[in-house]
Amino acid sequence: MRAIGVEEFGGPEALRVLDVPEPQPGPGEVRIRVHAAAVNPTDTLLRAGAHAQRLRDRRPPYVPGMDAAGVVDQLGPDDDGRLRVGQRVVTVVVPTGPHGGAYADKIVVPAASVVPAPEGTDFTAAATLPMNALTARLALDELGLSPGDTLAVVGAAGALGGYAVELAKADGLRVIADAKPADEKLVRELGADEVVPRGDEVAQRIRELVPAGVPGLVDATLQGEKLFGAIADGGRMTVFRGWSGGTERDIDVRPVLVSDFATDTTRLDRLARQAEEGALTLRVAEVFPAERAADAHRLLEAGGVRGRPVLDFG
Repeated sequence: MRAIGVEEFGGPEALRVLDVPEPQPGPGEVRIRVHAAAVNPTDTLLRAGAHAQRLRDRRPPYVPGMDAAGVVDQLGPDDDGRLRVGQRVVTVVVPTGPHGGAYADKIVVPAASVVPAPEGTDFTAAATLPMNALTARLALDELGLSPGDTLAVVGAAGALGGYAVELAKADGLRVIADAKPADEKLVRELGADEVVPRGDEVAQRIRELVPAGVPGLVDATLQGEKLFGAIADGGRMTVFRGWSGGTERDIDVRPVLVSDFATDTTRLDRLARQAEEGALTLRVAEVFPAERAADAHRLLEAGGVRGRPVLDFG
């Protein structure tokens, strides 16, 4: 069976087409015939070796990928009837887990990580939803804001930031977002109430709109402490690659690790339904044949991608 992965960590050129055994689902699992897999920054990190410590008990090859869309191919022996063979689905995949990542013709994942794909979407668009939308949902839930509160989203034009803007508006929040001039129209279309210029002065610009500071901020750009100036005393900020920094003015920094919630069926299904209803915008940057995964990684690492590159597995 075909998979795309690395025998040794390295740059995009380290990605290879691999011939791996076809996986079999065990209790509580399903097998999916993958049609599309989105490419995310965490995939490039795994490829480069940033997750080597989590993979220390496994032997190569290592297969990246946290997002997949496809068709249920086989059910595990204790199937509960929620899913059926032939059903179009999306799933969050944990590539450091026992079965590896989403870049493969067939993958085995926990049944709880699988939900019906949004109706009316093709596989490539659907593959951009699960991991990024779930991450955005978790970030907002960690902030604990109430309808009418103001949220700042930094990195709003990206896939994660865009979902955060749309989900926040669905929650009834006022959203201040950043954008460079070329992205301002996009960010406003996603629902931002106010848009400030992207750059080193983003915290100051947010403060000018909210002199007391915002009660919650989503940092999709890894700026960390540089954004504290935008946040009110006692406010909260969510980050996405752990947190080893300090804090000030009782600001509460909440790291979000989406892999801890990969089996949160309820949240995943609600996100798929919101996409189905048009509340979430599925953005595909470019589609690549699976064999050109290295080119997809190069595109993402070059920066400025709006939406996600997607690998087509046929």
